[in-house]
Amino acid sequence: MMGIFGGYKASKLKPQLKMAVTRFQIAGNKKSALMKQQIREIATLLADDPPKEEKARIKAEALIRDDNTVEAYEILQLNCDLLSERIHLITHSRDCPPDLVSCISTLIWASGMVDIPELIEIRKQFRYKYGKEFDAAAMQNFGGVLNERVAARLSVQPPSAYLVQTYLEKIADEHEVDWKPKVPLKAGDIAEPMPAPVGVSVPVGGGSGLNPSVPYDGGSGSNSGAPQQQQQQQHNHGGASAPPASPSFVMPEAPRGDASTVSTMSSTQQPSSKYVPVLPTPTTPNMPATIEDIEEEDIFVPGAPKTPPGPGGVNGRKNNNNDDYNDDDDRYGGEQQTNRGRTQSAGEGSRGSADGGGGDESYDDLAARFAMLNK
Repeated sequence: MMGIFGGYKASKLKPQLKMAVTRFQIAGNKKSALMKQQIREIATLLADDPPKEEKARIKAEALIRDDNTVEAYEILQLNCDLLSERIHLITHSRDCPPDLVSCISTLIWASGMVDIPELIEIRKQFRYKYGKEFDAAAMQNFGGVLNERVAARLSVQPPSAYLVQTYLEKIADEHEVDWKPKVPLKAGDIAEPMPAPVGVSVPVGGGSGLNPSVPYDGGSGSNSGAPQQQQQQQHNHGGASAPPASPSFVMPEAPRGDASTVSTMSSTQQPSSKYVPVLPTPTTPNMPATIEDIEEEDIFVPGAPKTPPGPGGVNGRKNNNNDDYNDDDDRYGGEQQTNRGRTQSAGEGSRGSADGGGGDESYDDLAARFAMLNK
């Protein structure tokens, strides 16, 4: 069953070991070429004025990690060569030979730490051969079976600060860079990892170039007297002195209160500049003081004209009640006849007065009738 669905095969293990050796060589050469470029970049950072020490330390830490990886590649490559030569011993032995336990366990553990795809297949073949317990013991390093040097070089722990500084000093010496660490290491920090950068080596105002390109002193004020000392030295040597630094500008605070309060302030309390008191907002004499004093004008709204309802109804209403509309028609018709009668009488009276008859009585009667018509 194991042979059908998969299992240990020497014909598959030996080619994988051979290909792993070649893969280790290619990966090691590639990293070595990249490390040479990193060394040149670190030397350039240390040669800058001011030196970019913090960035150089970060690149030096990456350089150390790549250097450790190349060293581990060479040891793993030797293990693959040994197992390839002893493939027949591995095939014909039921258990793992004691002298190969560390070698095989180191390859199994390193399969998850390096980017070598052939180690994945090698781990599967050894798991088929020696079982899952052997694989678990190798991954967890039971009994310290791993190669200590490989385990240390492929560890995820960062290098010590002393090792980083040693790399920087050697790079500076090889490239003839006059650099010394700005902050020396203390006895308690030698074995500790490199501290996180705080921006000490970053120049002040380096983007615009307007401010002097000096490192940030951390706010300690140690460089505060440097401009004055430089001016004094230039004056003593007879050179041109730089213009004095302008004092820091402080915006004076405006006095608070009304005009009388400002006038009674002492001379020591008043600022040097003249202040104009804030005057009250002028108001129009004829303008009412409050909203309640404003008289609202009467607005005449004419009423709706009274139109008699027609036979079809008013405003679209249907003529549902014929009796009411008939009564309104009779009333409206009677009023029209009365008004026509009054108009005829008034016309006759006016004609009579024009002919010379009934002067005062005809005028009073006409005025009374005209008032009734207005109603």
